[in-house]
Amino acid sequence: MCAAALEEYCGSIFWNVSYLKRPDPDLPLCVEQTVLVWIPLCFLWLCAPWHLLALCQSANVNTKQLSKLYICKQLVASLLFLTAIAHLGVTLGEDFGPNSDQSSKNAAAYYANPVLFAVTWILVLLCHEGLRREGAIDSASIFLFWLLLVVCDIFPFQTLLREALRLIEPCFYPQNPEAGAAFLSRITFNWLNSMVLKGYKQPLVQEDMWDLNESDSTAFINERFQHFMKPELDAARVRFQNKMKRKLFQNIHSERGKKEDEKKKKDNKEEENYPNSWLITTIYKTFKRILIESFCFKLLEDVLTFVSPQLLKLMISFTQDKSRYAWEGYLYAVLLMVVALLQSLTLQQYFQRCHVLGMKVRTALMAAVYKKALVVSNDTRKESTVGEMVNLMSADAQRFNDVTNFIHLLWSCPLQIIISIVFLWLELGPSVLAGLGVMVLIIPTNAVLATKARKLQIENMNFKDKRMKIMNEILNGIKILKLYAWEPSFQKQVEDIRGEELKVMKKSAYLHSFSILTSCCIPALVSLATFAIFVSVSNDNVLTAERAFTSISLFNILRAPLAMLPMLIASITAVSKKRLEKFLAGEDIDSDIVRQDPSFSIVNLDIEPGRLVAVVGAVGSGKSSLMSALLGEMHSTKGFINIGGSLAFVPQQAWIQNATLKDNILFGSPHEEENFKKVIEACALAPDLELLPGGDLTEIGEKGINLSGGQKQRVSLARAVYSQADIYLLDDPLSAVDSHVGKHLFENVIGPNGLLKDKTRILVTHGISFLPYVDEIVVLENGVISEVGSYENLRASGGTFSKFLDTYATEQRNQRNSETGDYNLFLVYYVRLRRNNSLTKSANADEPQKGQKLIEKETMEIGQVTKCFLFLQYLRAMGWGYSAMVFLIYFIQTAAFTGQNLWLSDWTSDSVEYYNMTYPSWKRDTRVGVFGALGVAQGNRRSLFLFFISNASIDASRILHSRLLNNILRVPMVFFDTTPIGRVINRFAKDIFTIDEAIPASLRSCLLCLMSVLGTVFVICMATPFFAIVIIPLALIYFFVQRFYIAASRQLRRLDSVSRSPIYSHFGETVSGLSVIRAYKHQERFLKHNEVTIDENLKSIYLRIVSDRWLAIRLEFVGNLVVFFAALFAVISRDSIDSNVVGLSVSYALNVTQTLNWLVMTTSALETNIVAVERVNEYTQLKNEADWVTDTRPPQMWPEAGRVHFENYKVRYRPELDLVLHGITCDINSTEKIGIVGRTGAGKSSLTNCLFRIIEAAEGRILIDDVDIATIGLHDLRHRLTIIPQDPVLFSGSLRMNLDPFDKFSDEEIWRVLELSHLKSYVSGLQEGLQHKVAEGGENLSVGQRQLLCLARALLRKSRILILDEATAAVDLETDNLIQNTIRKEFSDCTVLTIAHRLHSIMDSSRVMVLDAGKVVEFDSPSNLLEKEGHFYAMARDAGITLESNTNL
Repeated sequence: MCAAALEEYCGSIFWNVSYLKRPDPDLPLCVEQTVLVWIPLCFLWLCAPWHLLALCQSANVNTKQLSKLYICKQLVASLLFLTAIAHLGVTLGEDFGPNSDQSSKNAAAYYANPVLFAVTWILVLLCHEGLRREGAIDSASIFLFWLLLVVCDIFPFQTLLREALRLIEPCFYPQNPEAGAAFLSRITFNWLNSMVLKGYKQPLVQEDMWDLNESDSTAFINERFQHFMKPELDAARVRFQNKMKRKLFQNIHSERGKKEDEKKKKDNKEEENYPNSWLITTIYKTFKRILIESFCFKLLEDVLTFVSPQLLKLMISFTQDKSRYAWEGYLYAVLLMVVALLQSLTLQQYFQRCHVLGMKVRTALMAAVYKKALVVSNDTRKESTVGEMVNLMSADAQRFNDVTNFIHLLWSCPLQIIISIVFLWLELGPSVLAGLGVMVLIIPTNAVLATKARKLQIENMNFKDKRMKIMNEILNGIKILKLYAWEPSFQKQVEDIRGEELKVMKKSAYLHSFSILTSCCIPALVSLATFAIFVSVSNDNVLTAERAFTSISLFNILRAPLAMLPMLIASITAVSKKRLEKFLAGEDIDSDIVRQDPSFSIVNLDIEPGRLVAVVGAVGSGKSSLMSALLGEMHSTKGFINIGGSLAFVPQQAWIQNATLKDNILFGSPHEEENFKKVIEACALAPDLELLPGGDLTEIGEKGINLSGGQKQRVSLARAVYSQADIYLLDDPLSAVDSHVGKHLFENVIGPNGLLKDKTRILVTHGISFLPYVDEIVVLENGVISEVGSYENLRASGGTFSKFLDTYATEQRNQRNSETGDYNLFLVYYVRLRRNNSLTKSANADEPQKGQKLIEKETMEIGQVTKCFLFLQYLRAMGWGYSAMVFLIYFIQTAAFTGQNLWLSDWTSDSVEYYNMTYPSWKRDTRVGVFGALGVAQGNRRSLFLFFISNASIDASRILHSRLLNNILRVPMVFFDTTPIGRVINRFAKDIFTIDEAIPASLRSCLLCLMSVLGTVFVICMATPFFAIVIIPLALIYFFVQRFYIAASRQLRRLDSVSRSPIYSHFGETVSGLSVIRAYKHQERFLKHNEVTIDENLKSIYLRIVSDRWLAIRLEFVGNLVVFFAALFAVISRDSIDSNVVGLSVSYALNVTQTLNWLVMTTSALETNIVAVERVNEYTQLKNEADWVTDTRPPQMWPEAGRVHFENYKVRYRPELDLVLHGITCDINSTEKIGIVGRTGAGKSSLTNCLFRIIEAAEGRILIDDVDIATIGLHDLRHRLTIIPQDPVLFSGSLRMNLDPFDKFSDEEIWRVLELSHLKSYVSGLQEGLQHKVAEGGENLSVGQRQLLCLARALLRKSRILILDEATAAVDLETDNLIQNTIRKEFSDCTVLTIAHRLHSIMDSSRVMVLDAGKVVEFDSPSNLLEKEGHFYAMARDAGITLESNTNL
């Protein structure tokens, strides 16, 4: 009562012992505000009257001078009094000020304490004065008061210190200096110098990355994008609905309309199915400001581009007229450099904004796809698999990024072309129309090429989707593939899809080659046609150096937009736009659109609060569908569901996050130690925490890979219990745990006396032993509720449920008699494990625990890429013949380009030679002919170069992907246990995409720039030999700048790749746990986590963008110096060189600025893109498991008898972990039926993994029919064994493919096994029969049906040894009984090992093996073990099985 009053007084909890049970102990705030305040104040108030009495009694006031000590004491007390008054004022301001929050007020303590302190400090002032008047220097009571005050303020001071550190903590993080950078620093990107320097000195790591600006953060971008997306999407939906109405009206009233509609649907099917044409406008409105800024910079840069040719014209005019003053030439040289410098600054500001725009668009799309995935309806989910959604986030979002980088070129290229033509007209007159005619003729060709490229891109993306979809399924079901030795079948499927993908890529490459041929030939043909017409129309038209090189400079400007325009048209296709619009416009989960769902019919159900309701029914009767309906995951054909209160959901297949076990249970809820301990104990997780290396801080792998099935289910249940929800939906959580653990969970959690006794619980179960204790039972049959009532009423009714109970009543017999002590065995396990582990821990208390960290941080190469090795590896994959041809052809192409310009230079000298003379026609024709021939040769060689490099790069892509796939399928399971799937998917998605497209493009550009720079340096040095003097210092500046840059850029690219993987991992994890996340209403938390994950990636991307600009500014400065020195030396040497040579030299120098920049950009891009080869190569060199087939082959009929012998068999999952099986030695005879039991985590599933060599022996061996399984190939072993696994995994494809991926069996054989597995009636009722499409992960089948399909697989293989790994956990008792009968009959001549939670299913076994902590503790017949009254006896008693009942069985 007192504590409650204090809590109301403080507004917070008074006492919680958990505050002290941590490394940095603290006290609750309420204790600090009450007890720690009252102790010193009470002491002073008790002692104060003595001092005040002395003050009143003192007749003679001591008027001597006040001492300095007294003044200081009084000053301190006065200041403390003012502090107390200020504290009270702040509290009043918070509660009653203009900005106060009326919904929340400060507690009474915040008013009382300042008043108490104010009164206390007045007392202290008076006490000091009383002491002075008495003539005393000090007082024991005052001293003790200050001492108590200091001691009691230690914890409050600690709290204040913590809060202060929390507030200033961001100051210790790497701060982004961009916000405080000066104008000059911003335009030259000098604020990045410290990061570049750090990257040069040491490899950058994620912790070095600066915080993002708020406007660049995912949260800010996503909020703005969603703000504009909603109205645009709503408007698009209205347009779409109106369009559908018009089309329907036309179809009704016009046959012609029908025919036209059918024809359109064939060509343009996708536009008909979803609202479109809204994404581009949304992006524009979201990023309008940055688009306008970049537009202004680009316009200014385009204007400056045309100033240089005019200055070149003046420079050539100056060198021709020797009488002009030298200062004019120097002025032109300086102006050339100034204009080039301004152009560089504006261009880099434009590029900075465009690349940041691309980054933001990509971020907005990734965040939108993630958000949509959280709310998407089941219809849309079926249309888009996880692989396709990952592609939307990776490939499609990246394409938008790439397109928006150069979006302004759509208007800039035509503008540059128009301005170039205007200036050319001024130079060459109407002759330029000939060149314009050539350009117009090429436009239709470009349009055809763009259309074809679009179709190929659609085709290519479809193949990418298919490949990623199947890769996602392979990685999710890799254990099943290994157990069944199905890797070759799925490898072939992926290789076939990859082959089709590469065919399309090859077509695209050829198309690109032809496109480049046209774009490369256009400038040559335009200049040829223009010059030829110009000199032909009149003998007076002489091609002077001034006219020719001004025109050539303009043609060079024209070259870039003409080359870029067709590529832009091809790249800005609607493929990614359509895919994103279709997904993002899909219906949400709360959609009102009604669809007929045959799996669930009409249900009327009313559940009162606080009741325990069991839902029972056969496999496929609709139990899980009922759960989905209650969660709102299914569309209703009629009616509604009313749920009062919060929900917690435990799915049939536990969803576990890649996080610590503690985080999996807390699931975002605040940690309360007492509640947490209660949940751990109730959910039987305490013994597991003792066994796990890091206790509750042990990291759990993806999908709970390092937990057993029972442990996963108990963690899932613990998550629900800890959430303290109002309503609990429990979809058969007890099926995956042992019988005695199930009993414990029911009694302590679910049942009438469990933690949830006051909550509403809906329990789907197959265990009839729990049914007498529930409040109500709902019986489902074919999606319809057939019976509802209490256990007694349904039993007395004589209906379906009653008959079912009569048949399967064995399990519940003697149930009440076994209630006492039924947890004894579990308690024995717990106590013994706790004792053993505590001894181990005390002995090794100081040693770090191994294996606590399961998912290691992704490895990232640091330092310089081993370029020689990686480039050689890539060139080897391309083929040495192709590689040599590529370099040779490109050299010839560069020679043709340089030769054409040298020929033009020589041509212009004819104007001097034939001055005032008739220009010979033969000379003119020769000049034109050779000029044209060199232009055609240049385009021809370029096209050949692209043809060869395209073929070579596609070969390299095929080989590298094939190696990666081949090796990933051969790595041991431990790799997948410790590696998130997203990390592997990233290799197959982003890295393969880089190898397919980015590396070939970088290689092409790099070679082009390199040859161009060498040609430029050659021409300038030939024209002005003095230029050779400045080559070395300029080359050194160039070298050091790009070395600084590449060191940082390389690591930033690696950080980008590494930080990208968690985005895909988290996305895949989210999609697989969607129903759980929605049930707990944790969408917002996952959205925040996604934003944080993307932000981590953006930090490295943003710095990489800025580092590119940092480099470009500095390299373009070097290029501007080249222009300046070329012009300067031309002025100095104007008396010794001709004007045509000056024109050639300076026109080349004007090009070198961009070329130098692009050389380093493409070189670094190539080096950073080659990281993809490095990352793929890393996974191709992973250690493989044993060979699939070896020279030691077992006999054809092996194993004939089916004998299994374990000889001192020991095994551990990873080298650093403890043994999980400790010296297993036993013999299993031919045709024996062995039951394997033990508590969760005892090593039952590990034993089966050993038989299949999923994990290899640490010591000992296993002999099957006297053959050591370690000496034969894995596929020889796995093909001869059969398993029905614990988790029923299916793959998308036909039912037939899921049963027989190698097409070894006939349809008759498959129908036979379906009949034996009780699926024939279901499959025959399907429209497509055996070809019925199974959804990804088998989502369109119930878990029980999936398990029956796994039984059918086993029946089809029918080997001499069968392993059942808890195979009937997800089916009802009736189906379980049918399965057991089938197994007994069909596998009567086989050795069968059965791991089971339901003990009655193994009571007819020849022998039962009881495992405990990796050791065989009992191994005998069931009857003998029951007589012994040991471990097995206790487990059987929990399940309601006694010796008598077993005899009856």
